[in-house]
Amino acid sequence: MSAPRNRRTPFLGRMSLPERNFIAEALRAETVGGILLLAAAVAALIWANTLGKSYETVRGFHLGPAALGLDLSLQHWAANGLLAVFFFVAGIELKRELVAGELRDPKAAALPVVAALCGMAMPAVVYFAVNSIGGGSLQGWAVPTATDIAFALAVLAVIGTSLPAALRAFLLTLAVVDDLFAILIIAIFFTSKIDFLALGLAVAGLVIFYLLLRKGVRGWYVYVPLALVIWGLMENSGVHATIAGVAMGLMLRCTRRDGETQSPGEHIEHLVRPLSAGFAVPLFALFSAGVSLSGGAVHEVFTRPETLGVVLGLVVGKALGIFGGTWCTARFTRAQLNPDLKWPDVFAVASLAGIGFTVSLLIGELAFAGDLVLTDEIKASVLIGSLLAAVLAGVLLKVRNTKYKKLCEDEERDEDQDGIPDIYEFDKPEYHLRMAAIHEAKAAEHRRLAEVASDSHAGDDGPA
Repeated sequence: MSAPRNRRTPFLGRMSLPERNFIAEALRAETVGGILLLAAAVAALIWANTLGKSYETVRGFHLGPAALGLDLSLQHWAANGLLAVFFFVAGIELKRELVAGELRDPKAAALPVVAALCGMAMPAVVYFAVNSIGGGSLQGWAVPTATDIAFALAVLAVIGTSLPAALRAFLLTLAVVDDLFAILIIAIFFTSKIDFLALGLAVAGLVIFYLLLRKGVRGWYVYVPLALVIWGLMENSGVHATIAGVAMGLMLRCTRRDGETQSPGEHIEHLVRPLSAGFAVPLFALFSAGVSLSGGAVHEVFTRPETLGVVLGLVVGKALGIFGGTWCTARFTRAQLNPDLKWPDVFAVASLAGIGFTVSLLIGELAFAGDLVLTDEIKASVLIGSLLAAVLAGVLLKVRNTKYKKLCEDEERDEDQDGIPDIYEFDKPEYHLRMAAIHEAKAAEHRRLAEVASDSHAGDDGPA
């Protein structure tokens, strides 16, 4: 009998085993990096609120060759230099998702892409609404649009909440699409004066980078110096230097050829991700998250339209945008939610996506670069909004944590001990034959123990 034609595709269902393993490894690195990021943010807040003058002195310290236009403050080096490493990894992630991951199939990609776009549009709408009514500046509309995957995973680790692989993968896909559009926003809306000579040379460097990759040239001593030159030219061009990082990441090959266990992109991501998650992003947080959080400053966050717009954009806009986009797409397509999950689970993950730390801080610095006081207030609103989103998501996820733990246990169970979770082998005869042999061996052992117990019992009932 043929399957019914109206059968729907499960959304947030089981992923393929290779994709699941790749996602699990990537998220482990991001979780560790997120905990370091959280520690760096706390350290910055303590430093700035106890020894504020020394904090400002250190992050304002300039170094670098002025002749090359690179006499920059430590804060600037962190925002434009170290975050280029973060966006390089983001570029590789995006390339891999497009050619080998969840985004390679347009039908499968439609739902998370629409959810991510709605999750960026709704916070901007909320910001616009609050500031239009309150008479605030509209320059910060992009601040609450980004999701910080590392910080979100750190929150999961801290509150001890398990999440099934499909929900984690959905969160990662949202963050990858977020990163792509955040890069476009930075490139389009936060580029003022352009030095076309420097930009042209940077583009020429990117072309050389691409040609070397196509020719199969290997060696870090070739690519690292070239990448530094490209970054320096992009920094001098007026286009935000992190664009160079994502451009180079997108150029790497992320499909595997015969005989390869990893593509070049996967290999380089595996090497660079610890540097990004464990060093570059936490150091950026250390030099960017240090803002005054006095009672007056917190009051200002909830009374000034610019800062209130950011808070509401992260907490309300993100959750409603992602959940609404997901529900509407599933409602009007053939996608059907995995029966093991419920729509409140999707809303909880949507709330978790309201943690918009790293890129939100960066966009806040760019949007209000001429107003240092407002920049610090915007940063405070990002911190407070991300904290509120984390608390809301934590409460929602804790309610269903028992269910999540069971799903995770089912995903990890490997009773035949062949290194592959059983859930991926239920349709394979070899698995059931192995399990039959295991159960037969256990049954034989229990029969032997029963005979031993019976003989012992008979001996106890005999004559004294």
